[in-house]
Amino acid sequence: MKTVVTSGKRKTAVARAVVRPGKGRVRINHIPVEIYGAELPRVKMMEPLLLIGEKAKHVDIDVTVRGGGVMGQAEAARTAIARGIVRFFDDPEIEKIYKEYDRTLLVNDVRRKLPKLPLGRGARKRKQKSYR
Repeated sequence: MKTVVTSGKRKTAVARAVVRPGKGRVRINHIPVEIYGAELPRVKMMEPLLLIGEKAKHVDIDVTVRGGGVMGQAEAARTAIARGIVRFFDDPEIEKIYKEYDRTLLVNDVRRKLPKLPLGRGARKRKQKSYR
């Protein structure tokens, strides 16, 4: 039985997806995606499944997400799901569909926080000057 494990990242959120043959069930942190959280993050997580149509009904996907906020977790899970589907089916056509729709389905978000710099309270903020 073929099983694929992939991961996706967004900001500080990390998602791990396990894709295996099944009946089309998708669970995020042991909760079915159909009843998971608010509507916008749920739609984000289901995008990779909706793009491939009927093929999504042949796999079960279990996603574990930690860290970050609601949307960061949703986008990390979305990347992990898309990568898992591409690796499971090993079909360049699916990869092409995902890349044309949105490149971030397959590529992690590389943006990170700037480090704090001297003479300030953060990366950009500086101490105010007073000329009296």
